Amino acid sequence: MNTTTALTTSICILGAGPAGIVLGHILLKNGIDCIVIDKYNREEIYARGRAGAIESTTFQLLNKYGLADTILQKGRTQNSCEFRYPQGSLVFTYSDLSDGDVHYVYPQSNLNDDLIQKYIDAGGKILLHHEGQKITQTEDGVTVECYAQDIGEKVIIHADFVAGCDGYHGLARQSIPDQAVTIYNKQYNYRWLALLAYAPPAANHAIYALHPDGFAAFLLRNNHVSRYYLQIPLHDQLQDWSDDRIWENLQKRLAKSGCKLPIGTIFEKRIMALRNYVIEPLRYQRLLIAGDAAHIITPMGGKGLNLAVQDAGVLAETLVSYYLEKHELSYLERYSEIRLPYIWRAQEFSCSLLNMLHKSESNDPDEVRFHQKLSEAKLLQLTQPTTFAKNFARNYVGII
Repeated sequence: MNTTTALTTSICILGAGPAGIVLGHILLKNGIDCIVIDKYNREEIYARGRAGAIESTTFQLLNKYGLADTILQKGRTQNSCEFRYPQGSLVFTYSDLSDGDVHYVYPQSNLNDDLIQKYIDAGGKILLHHEGQKITQTEDGVTVECYAQDIGEKVIIHADFVAGCDGYHGLARQSIPDQAVTIYNKQYNYRWLALLAYAPPAANHAIYALHPDGFAAFLLRNNHVSRYYLQIPLHDQLQDWSDDRIWENLQKRLAKSGCKLPIGTIFEKRIMALRNYVIEPLRYQRLLIAGDAAHIITPMGGKGLNLAVQDAGVLAETLVSYYLEKHELSYLERYSEIRLPYIWRAQEFSCSLLNMLHKSESNDPDEVRFHQKLSEAKLLQLTQPTTFAKNFARNYVGII
């Protein structure tokens, strides 16, 4: 006979990714009971992480709660990026224009796994391989029904609130009625070919290429693994891109006099659709959402992981204040009020950078050439400490 387990907590957190696990840490440190659930096991969670650039503001948040030690021990700092285009290149030292702030390069998969282990070691409750199936809200609380996949048992969690950190396809976002929110979308008519290769780094900083054939990028991961991106037509398939064709295009678009691109073995190859997506507000009654459940951003500028962790920080501190200061339920509206302006600033920056560095979406050759010259004009503004350059540096290294 099937059995049911009933649990009670203050906050049920859906998703053990960076947003969910950071939220759990902060609540735990403030004495607020919570349970984290995730439909994947730990190995599957580890395999999902792909980002690697941690902004200064994200690092400061993690450091504030004692969660940054492995980043300091195992990561590396990065204070510049490079823009390459057919007429030359520009190394942009953004730390000089942003009060010395830098990025920390540390793989998301490692960071997430570190945080999960710290959460467990601190006594945090986490239920992995538990798939959320239904959220039911009342005036006094919320119930989450989930299925324990390893033992074939139903688990019901009674909570004051649910924090949806389970991504775009997760239960939290799907549990919000369309009429309760406003949704904003942007789709692009090109995609990225995303690659991981066993290849030494092409540089000690990120490289972005503005090329007539399309955008390309190198992102540092470690001394043995490199991340590359290529802009490709919307309808291209993986089979259209052999390894030889990929390296030929990377060498062409990332070309720089005196610099030879290291070639290695590509071990991961996938096509990424590019889009922007935001839900407003970030709360529906007793359900609050963070990270990819609340917003999708293109990888341009490395904002996704950072937005998710920063969402978690504000959401946690809002919930802590709600409990400790005994606020009314309406107090939770401040979470959306605080986070949405930052989310939109990140969206604007990522979208602008994407437009600046990518081949135009137009099919008109004259418009494509005009767009290329406008992009080069923007890059030239980064060569001097102009207002544009200072704002770019500040937004690139961490929106505050």
